[in-house]
Amino acid sequence: MRPTPIHKPEAFTRIDLITLIAVIIVGLALLSMHFLPRHRVRYLSTRIPCINNLKQIGTAYRIWGNDHNDRFPHLQSAAEGGWRELLTNADQGSRCWTNYALMSNELGQSPRVLVCPSDERKPSGAFSNLVSNTNLSYFAGVSASDTEPQSLLGGDRNLGPGNQPGPDYGFSPKSDMGNDVAIPTRWKIDPTCWSLKMHSLGSSDGAGNILLGDGSAQQCSSAGFRMNWLRNADPTTNWPVGHIPSVPSIRVLFP
Repeated sequence: MRPTPIHKPEAFTRIDLITLIAVIIVGLALLSMHFLPRHRVRYLSTRIPCINNLKQIGTAYRIWGNDHNDRFPHLQSAAEGGWRELLTNADQGSRCWTNYALMSNELGQSPRVLVCPSDERKPSGAFSNLVSNTNLSYFAGVSASDTEPQSLLGGDRNLGPGNQPGPDYGFSPKSDMGNDVAIPTRWKIDPTCWSLKMHSLGSSDGAGNILLGDGSAQQCSSAGFRMNWLRNADPTTNWPVGHIPSVPSIRVLFP
């Protein structure tokens, strides 16, 4: 009679090890989310998609610029597909949506990218329906350029004046009629801050996302926006005739 063979346990393979590590990482992530305060979970669940939205918008700007003489829509003439001529007039906040509608092909199939998950506004069903600011969460910096990587190209719409955040959406009016704003770069004398809406979640420190001329998206508090970005910003030079601010400022259209 043959002796019963003794089966040795098989060795722990590399695939087994990778699988185990992945399971542990996912488990720890879920566990950490479970113990995070509810407001912190909500903060993370909306801010990361918003950053991704802005990055996608930044990519659309660059693709559009590559096809239009290396200029963003606000710097390109209407004859070449842009809307520069309209911006020679003041009070163009109601046309903020135009800046994004011109890039609809580059933005993809869904206008959801134009609405932050933490905003009260809802995306339009299709880009053809984007004919007002109603379905837009992000402001447009209409002097930004890819030759100035740190210029302000876009960001959350809930910026407002002063250093005490308001309960509304700051420069972005409830009427959806938009706002054509000169934001002073003298951040100590004329401060700007995020309102209590969107990513601030009611915190007086404020929190928001911005998009820069190089296509990068950044997260910043109100203090960080003023000290790390606004004080180093290049003032706008292409102001409408008769509407040049008395202090160095940047021009921003709020939806």
